[in-house]
Amino acid sequence: MKYFLKLIRTKNLIIILMTMIGVAFYLIRSNYYQKVDFDLLDYVLLIFSTMIIAAAGNVINDYFDVKADRINKPEKVIISKFMKPRWAILLHWTFNLIAFLIAVYLSVKYHTLIFVFVHLVSINLLWFYSVQLKKKLIISNLIVAFLTGLVPLLCVWFFKVLNESAVPFSPYREETWSQNLDYSFVYFLAICAFILNFAREINKDIHDIQGDLVTHVESLPIKIGKEKAAYLTIALIQIPLILFILSYYVFELIQLNTPTMVLLLLSGAVNFTSAVLYILKKEATLTWINHLMKWSMFLGLICLFSNSL
Repeated sequence: MKYFLKLIRTKNLIIILMTMIGVAFYLIRSNYYQKVDFDLLDYVLLIFSTMIIAAAGNVINDYFDVKADRINKPEKVIISKFMKPRWAILLHWTFNLIAFLIAVYLSVKYHTLIFVFVHLVSINLLWFYSVQLKKKLIISNLIVAFLTGLVPLLCVWFFKVLNESAVPFSPYREETWSQNLDYSFVYFLAICAFILNFAREINKDIHDIQGDLVTHVESLPIKIGKEKAAYLTIALIQIPLILFILSYYVFELIQLNTPTMVLLLLSGAVNFTSAVLYILKKEATLTWINHLMKWSMFLGLICLFSNSL
């Protein structure tokens, strides 16, 4: 059981769980002045399907990554060591099938193809990423970052489907009543999640150069060198703070309370600290920078709960 939980990356799945709960909490609490349509059971199904797609992606990624992992992180190899490869494939397809059936149910119930479309895109991207695209320059990093940013957007689409109607309004037909919620803060966090995870993937590639060379992966650190890739990572993680300043102080696109402002500024300070550390200590701080990025993303996640208090 311990190795199964490691294989599906339980910590990452918990982050997905907390993100989706946080988005729902934020949208319901921040729109307290109007009735927000929300089906708890269907949202739980959406969360579950999203988590098992991610779990399936982790399994298939490890399946095709055994050779590189034996070099980069031999202590973390599970497939072929603690689980037979055929069981990994079976697990992958079982998870994806269950997730797809849930998407079909939600799409049929709410008369939309959005859930089937997003689930199919995610399943196929994770498959092609593991089989081939992971070896492609930049594309591999963009796919992981895109799928991470897609999670809060999927939650937004769920609320849009339940609350926004394209049918002409009629006071006598409840299905035509429409609520236009404010999703701007969720969009902001989704963009920040994309940027930070893109940077984090580049940082991880710096640590995996040895194994990537053996498996012929075209990673950015291999192409431009460790130092330039590290400076690119440092530059990217400063962008969320700039976006926060522009979105809140300059263009007033997002509404924030004081605790959330403090958390976002703290997140920006953590990322700025990463830049200072690298400039002072160079390569010796790359592992610390990876940990600091995790803390920065964690602070962003908490904002979903703090901004609705």
